[in-house]
Amino acid sequence: MNDQTVSLILDSLGPLLRATVTSTIPLTLISFVLGLVLALGVALMRLSSVRVVSSLARLYISVIRGTPLLLQLFIIFYGLPSMGVRFDPFPAAVLAFTLNVGGYAAEVIRSAILSVPKGQWEAASTVGMGYVTTLRRVVLPQAARTAIPPLSNTLISLVKDTSLASTIQVTELLRVAQEAAAPTFQFFALYGVAAVYYWVVCLVLSFGQSRLEERQNRYVAA
Repeated sequence: MNDQTVSLILDSLGPLLRATVTSTIPLTLISFVLGLVLALGVALMRLSSVRVVSSLARLYISVIRGTPLLLQLFIIFYGLPSMGVRFDPFPAAVLAFTLNVGGYAAEVIRSAILSVPKGQWEAASTVGMGYVTTLRRVVLPQAARTAIPPLSNTLISLVKDTSLASTIQVTELLRVAQEAAAPTFQFFALYGVAAVYYWVVCLVLSFGQSRLEERQNRYVAA
């Protein structure tokens, strides 16, 4: 590694960190939170006794899980304008990632809800709790213990998936690395730096996941 490459790497550390903090992480968190809200709604629709409602949820999940995320991004950013619907790059990425997280997380949440014994529903009904109150105070807190590990993995995967947003002009970590490397063709060095940033973010999230699971285990043991 020559002095020019070292200098380029050092000069890129700040811009790449800035892209991580101002674009990659916000894109991940916003999409994940909105995706969880969507996933909860879809999971409840999937559990509905109304066949049409359940079928719509099943169709949505099937479409999202059966098509590539990159294609979903392209449809929203490049396809919808032909129908008169236009999004700026960042909102388009948020929408695509939200829909994708919603499709995958819905099945996780549905399975977690189903893991709660039916006796819990019956006990809540006996003391006069309605459906929403039972969900909020009885079912979802218990379901969360089952759902958190796979949902944490979804969040970590989403961090890496945000790199796809570079294909629709979002100035996130990978795109900044590409633009910095283009004049000198030092792609290996700058992509390596970008990889380290992604890795560090995922390590932090993995550590948080482990700590959260430990707290849950202590709570259950108590």
